[in-house]
Amino acid sequence: MSKPSLARGTRDFGPEQMAKRTFIFDTIRRSFQRYGFLPLETPAFENLSVLMGKYGEEGDQLLFKILNSGDFSGKLTDADWQAGSKPLTTKISEKGLRYDLTVPFARYVVMNRGTLAMPFKRYQIQPVWRADRPQRGRYREFYQCDADVVGTDSLLCEAEIVMLLHDILPALGIQDFTVKINNRKILTGIADMIGAHGMEGPLCVAIDKLDKIGKEKVVEELLERGFASDSICKLEPIFSLSENDDPFTELKSWLAESEVALKGIQELEEVWAMVKTLGLENAKIEFDVTLARGLSYYTGAIFEVKANNVQIGSISGGGRYDNLTGTFGVPGISGVGISLGVDRIYDVMEELNLFPESQKTSTRVMISNFDQEAFTYGLSILPKFRKAGINSEIYPDSVKLKKQLDYADRKSIPFVILIGSDEMHSGLLTLKNMKTGEQQKLKAEDIITLLNREDQ
Repeated sequence: MSKPSLARGTRDFGPEQMAKRTFIFDTIRRSFQRYGFLPLETPAFENLSVLMGKYGEEGDQLLFKILNSGDFSGKLTDADWQAGSKPLTTKISEKGLRYDLTVPFARYVVMNRGTLAMPFKRYQIQPVWRADRPQRGRYREFYQCDADVVGTDSLLCEAEIVMLLHDILPALGIQDFTVKINNRKILTGIADMIGAHGMEGPLCVAIDKLDKIGKEKVVEELLERGFASDSICKLEPIFSLSENDDPFTELKSWLAESEVALKGIQELEEVWAMVKTLGLENAKIEFDVTLARGLSYYTGAIFEVKANNVQIGSISGGGRYDNLTGTFGVPGISGVGISLGVDRIYDVMEELNLFPESQKTSTRVMISNFDQEAFTYGLSILPKFRKAGINSEIYPDSVKLKKQLDYADRKSIPFVILIGSDEMHSGLLTLKNMKTGEQQKLKAEDIITLLNREDQ
């Protein structure tokens, strides 16, 4: 019999990892709800007609397709088999695993737009699947945490995204971060200004890599993508703008003849002003004219969040889009949203040792089990701890104390209650601190008070 193994690109999460991931999910969820976002879940799989054509040709190839149930091959002809994989796929598969949370969200909005209160603020925390080549930091199954507002053009939404990020990350213990922001309209204006109208797509792909590959490599890539040398020379101000303390003034002067770029700058200035009015202190916002993010559907603000002084870079990204539902025949629904990378946030918190000690165990106190009489006594007091909100358990077998303490140690249980004949006689239980080895005799009620005080 062969040994069991994991499918490539997937992972198991043991109890300790799950405790930490749950801490991240719960913290993010509380912040989403505090800002008025409502929860949404969509099915793990969608009709391929919903998914195909939304992510480009490369994205379509990364969709996990689900074979039709039953004898799906019985109706196929020799011509079908010889036609190639693409035509064949449409005949043997009608469904696929979701690739992201955005397209299912758009489908949901279109199907329910008559009953949704607009603007509609939703958050969604679910796994997605991509048939990518597995490698370090890239998996075929991973979670996304998205928050979006649709049905409004108000720049308050962008300002609230900035506020939300400043709420979530410090709550996770991540204090040193930067929210980078740009506007797609500025990038469009730059393309027009250098004489490359309509080429903002390849321009964005190249300059988005500036902080990773440097100016010289970006110039090389632009030449390879068909940009003229004189057009590239006109981009020189871009490479110093992000280092300027007041980039907007210089940018407005440089792009004075581009109406669309000036509109983008005005939008960012309004977001900055609104964040200030909302009272955000020590705002960690930075304008970055080279921030483009590869996704082509952003039409306004673009966000990227970087954790500073760690190996992992970007931990969140998002932006405004004006045609979320257009591919489903309902144009004109504008929205703005962000997606948080749980795996990257986890890695940052591990690297900086930010997880609270309380997340390393689910049990706060364990009751020992010396013999049947002590076991029965322990069973009678166990509910008191649970009713007081203290995670607790009793060791199920009457075995040597060393084995019980080893169990508590391996589970990182901080306290053990020892019950013998003296304890049952006096009603004073022996509480052992597993970290210090200190023991003290207390009534059950006093132990409850002590443990609850430690949790505060």
